Amino acid sequence: MPQQTLKKHILVIRLSAMGDVAMTVPVLRALNKQYPDVHLTILTREFFKPFFRDLCNTQVYAAQVNKKHKGVFGLYRLAKELKNIINFYAVADLHNVLRSKLLRQFMGCDLTAYIDKGRADKKALVSGKAFKQLKTTHQRYADVFEALGFPLDLSKPFLPERVVLNDELSSFLVNKDRKSIGIAPFAAHQGKVYPLGHMEEVVLKLSNNYNVVLIGGGKREIELLDKIEVKSPNIKSIGGKLNLNDELDLISNLDVMLSMDSGNAHIAAMLGVKVVTIWGVTHPFAGFSPFNQPKHHAILADKKKYPLIPTSIYGNKYPNGYKEAAGTIAPDTIVAKVISVLED
Repeated sequence: MPQQTLKKHILVIRLSAMGDVAMTVPVLRALNKQYPDVHLTILTREFFKPFFRDLCNTQVYAAQVNKKHKGVFGLYRLAKELKNIINFYAVADLHNVLRSKLLRQFMGCDLTAYIDKGRADKKALVSGKAFKQLKTTHQRYADVFEALGFPLDLSKPFLPERVVLNDELSSFLVNKDRKSIGIAPFAAHQGKVYPLGHMEEVVLKLSNNYNVVLIGGGKREIELLDKIEVKSPNIKSIGGKLNLNDELDLISNLDVMLSMDSGNAHIAAMLGVKVVTIWGVTHPFAGFSPFNQPKHHAILADKKKYPLIPTSIYGNKYPNGYKEAAGTIAPDTIVAKVISVLED
């Protein structure tokens, strides 16, 4: 039998991808602060649980979408499990894909809202018909809660404190008298990646005066970061060396994060870290800028040379000759921007 219904207990659905899940955190933190009587159950993947560790009145339920919750029958099973936890007051679907739509139906909750992804506006943006700033993903998430009766003000964000590092994590910040920069040089799609040779130049120049922490995962990325790490005692790679909880602790102690248009930018932003982003074939106008970051923190590819930017929303599609668009940005431009943000 399900437990007694809590008047304001919301099921929040956001299963993937990493950056999209990270972007929910500042919005849910605002919900925590502005509606302290609301309880949340976050339905996401097991790996993302640490993202929500500082939220109040919140539990995380891991969806096993490739195992027991796979397919229609798996989703039906998942809905039964969730309903056995509590009779939810509302369902907030921040994903709005076939899987979450089916789950909404199986939940049978009277009060349900889901994200409007603005597909028509995004199509107009990438086609060149309407080159303008679209609503941010954070605001689209907030709109879901407003539809449920919980309007949110994101203009005065609530950000977590830096975590006190243990000795092991402190060792990645080599010189305690220097400021620390995280650099995440990879992204899911090559059209969003700054050329690695240029990025190595950026890393080495910044390491002359700052601690540099290199961030990446996967065998190939780790190998590339390790090759850069040995070129200066002020460079440390955390690739393959930390679990997600420890990685979040370390990132929270950075003074700035330099990232592609990728998940690491959103992770740093949700932790209250200043973020400088490099954009290749994608563009901030699509609404995926990191949370609470000034527009001038974004460094853009040369649109005069590559007039079709943005070529797609996620960077997975681009015409011939556009793959290296981010390479039009000079390494010295990036170094100067990072330093200006550090010293701001």
